Amino acid sequence: MKIAPSILSADFANLERDVKLVEELGADYIHIDIMDGQFVPNITMGPNVVAALRPVTKLPLDVHLMVKLPERFIEEFASSGADILTIHQESTPHLHGALQKIKAANVKAGVVINPGTSVETIRHVLHLVDQILIMTVNPGFGGQKFLPECLDKVRELVELREQKGLNFDIEVDGGVDDRTIRLCKEAGANVFVAGSYIYGAKNPKERMDLLREVVSN
Repeated sequence: MKIAPSILSADFANLERDVKLVEELGADYIHIDIMDGQFVPNITMGPNVVAALRPVTKLPLDVHLMVKLPERFIEEFASSGADILTIHQESTPHLHGALQKIKAANVKAGVVINPGTSVETIRHVLHLVDQILIMTVNPGFGGQKFLPECLDKVRELVELREQKGLNFDIEVDGGVDDRTIRLCKEAGANVFVAGSYIYGAKNPKERMDLLREVVSN
């Protein structure tokens, strides 16, 4: 079970401090949301931020590309220090080729599906991925309400993984807190992205400890 704090909710003026904070609190990944203002209605950061963070943490950088035609940026993010690159099924007509490009860059490959996208649309690339990210909110902004209907897709992926004898992680992102993380774990997810729940708290340590307690029991 892995907890991946999202720096989308961190203090961008003190990004190094906030990354080191969650590392010290026992985070497993640092989740980095890249948005281009086209695929989603928000703009965040680029590969320069990934490159700047790479020397300040030993944790894997879990880079979530919410961008149109992500295959254009794979090599740049890989060379910047990304350990995992997840791309949206909805963002490119060349999903298979884009995932192959990630693997060729010696980076773990992941595919993401939005709340309105079915698991069936990624069935044909499951053998290529190390991680599948199920969005439990509509992408673009942090602090949204968890969509419980998305858990059916987690359960479906667990079944498919067993049927096909595959070995990918199932990640959830959006509205994750001490209550919803339990639901995600029970459905079969094993990587949990939490942003505002951790960084928006007066005591982030208490929040991290509570999340860890839930997924460990």
